[in-house]
Amino acid sequence: MAHRLGRYTIEFKSAPSIIGGAGVVGKNEGEGPLGEEFDYIFPDDTLGETSFEKSESAIQREAIIRAVNKANVPMRDADCVFAGDLLNQCIASTFGLRQFGIPFIGIYGACSNMSLSLGISAVFVDSGASNISVAATSSHFCSAERQFRLPLEYGGQRPPTAQRTVTAAGATVVGKHKSDCPSINAVTFGKITDLGIKDANNMGAAMAPAASHTISDFFEDTGLKPSDIDYIVTGDLGFVGSELLIDLLKKDHNIDISANHLDCGKMMYYRKEQDVHAGGSGCGCCASILNTYFLNRIKKGEIKRILVTATGALMSPTSTQQGETIPSIAHSVLISMPDNIN
Repeated sequence: MAHRLGRYTIEFKSAPSIIGGAGVVGKNEGEGPLGEEFDYIFPDDTLGETSFEKSESAIQREAIIRAVNKANVPMRDADCVFAGDLLNQCIASTFGLRQFGIPFIGIYGACSNMSLSLGISAVFVDSGASNISVAATSSHFCSAERQFRLPLEYGGQRPPTAQRTVTAAGATVVGKHKSDCPSINAVTFGKITDLGIKDANNMGAAMAPAASHTISDFFEDTGLKPSDIDYIVTGDLGFVGSELLIDLLKKDHNIDISANHLDCGKMMYYRKEQDVHAGGSGCGCCASILNTYFLNRIKKGEIKRILVTATGALMSPTSTQQGETIPSIAHSVLISMPDNIN
């Protein structure tokens, strides 16, 4: 059963397993350097739907269907699904998953949703509250732009610090321990961090402090060192936030992750060729890459252990218009193959 390590980290002695995972992406994402990794690339970001919001629902639905199929379990056997997105009232998730008939637990951690839903799923399975849980999230460039910034038709210019919201979704099926599946060993749920950033076009700077605090809490609680982990993966800090995270950890916590840090926002696109400025962002960024690129390499034995830290900006259009700062959050999940568990 789970127990606490230090102040903020939960360790799972039962080591719940990731028995299935899938990541699907839009056309632009499929043209990036990881195109061959994803389970499916949609040829058109509308998916034949009448709105971008409906398109995002369809993307998340597709990711869950594929993850459950890869787990080789019937959809009806899922005890619950933890899902959320960036839209008001999480409508991409609620409208997309209503047909499944699975108990739905909506969450909102902004772009930290993948780590948040995965960590909660592990808690449920480890405690016996669930035999099979599904963690899922999504984002869509067009629906996010319409909600948080300006309609695409406006054609506004983006500053160099701006990131492109990824059109993608990812889903993970978590079940009881299996020796041939990646295990979830621990989760560190983060604290809300706010250093006063107000620029909605500089998400990396807003979210990097939260990642720094959560990652340092994880290492302090577990006693592990960065060298004990193959890759410390962040969700969508992009080129600006990734550099800030490395600097903050060195300066404030004397932790150096520069040798093994990867950021999904930097991995998703060809930066110059695809004109993405500071990289990718959005819930689907970490979700799609984790459930394809990283899980595949863990299963093959190419990677032994990763710490996945998805980050989120807890803002809304209303708070931005009212001149509020951008609070941020980050959650870390430790994943490895069973023979690499201490």
